[in-house]
Amino acid sequence: MADTKIRPFRIQIPQADLDDLADRLARTRWANELPMDTSGPQRGPIPPGWEYGVPVGYVRDLVDHWQHHYDWRAWEARLNQYPQFLTEIDGQRVHFLHVRSPEPDALPLILTHGWPNTFLEYLDLVAALTDPRGHGGEAADAFHVVVPSLPGFAFSGPTREPGWDAQRTARAWAELMRRLGYDRYGAHGNDAGAIVAPLQGRVDPVHVIGVHVNQLFSFPSGDPAEFDGLTPEELQYLQFLQGFIDHAVHDSCSRRSRRRSRTRWPTHRPGRSPGAASCLATP
Repeated sequence: MADTKIRPFRIQIPQADLDDLADRLARTRWANELPMDTSGPQRGPIPPGWEYGVPVGYVRDLVDHWQHHYDWRAWEARLNQYPQFLTEIDGQRVHFLHVRSPEPDALPLILTHGWPNTFLEYLDLVAALTDPRGHGGEAADAFHVVVPSLPGFAFSGPTREPGWDAQRTARAWAELMRRLGYDRYGAHGNDAGAIVAPLQGRVDPVHVIGVHVNQLFSFPSGDPAEFDGLTPEELQYLQFLQGFIDHAVHDSCSRRSRRRSRTRWPTHRPGRSPGAASCLATP
């Protein structure tokens, strides 16, 4: 029988792990790279000089920050100010924040973060959402806030099997809200979460009363005629979008999207994107 218990969780990274990370950062062997050329045209959202990946200089600055300026223990203490929990859903460990409002009529709200982010992106919203009167708002605007970590992200991991696409994640979130005792709730998503949240409304329509997202993703259906009239620059953005979709939530999606592309678009013209149908956007 599956373990459905919800257990309190506190972040406690062993000091040995932090010491090991510091040692490995200090021993970084920097790769050689081609001279950085920023004179070329920008293709899609990728800036000139980044065509082959992240420039070494950028990574050096980041590692320097980790080594000499970043204080993990300070962040760990801040994160632990929020009630956190673990539970297992569909064979996967799920980590989440759960902060109840002091307002008795508050509406439950689940917030799904983006890729490659974590639940951290919502921390600054928790106080205002749960206690609007304490922040100049009205009691009617209060929410009980649930912020899960996507499978494989932060402490919802590691994943134990492939297949954790947005559809499966949405079903898991519906189960999470059921376990918390919420039979009427709203869903919000940002970035990859903006793909998951609308699916929650589809997989759990009896309980989800509304969906809010930061982005509106509108994906091609697979009909090549949809690309008529697009400029080469617009097609470059579309190809970048396909890469995002392939890896937005989990790797299993990319395989399905490639199969769908082969089925619907057996041929394509030069300059046309050969695959942009999204498995994340369809049940």
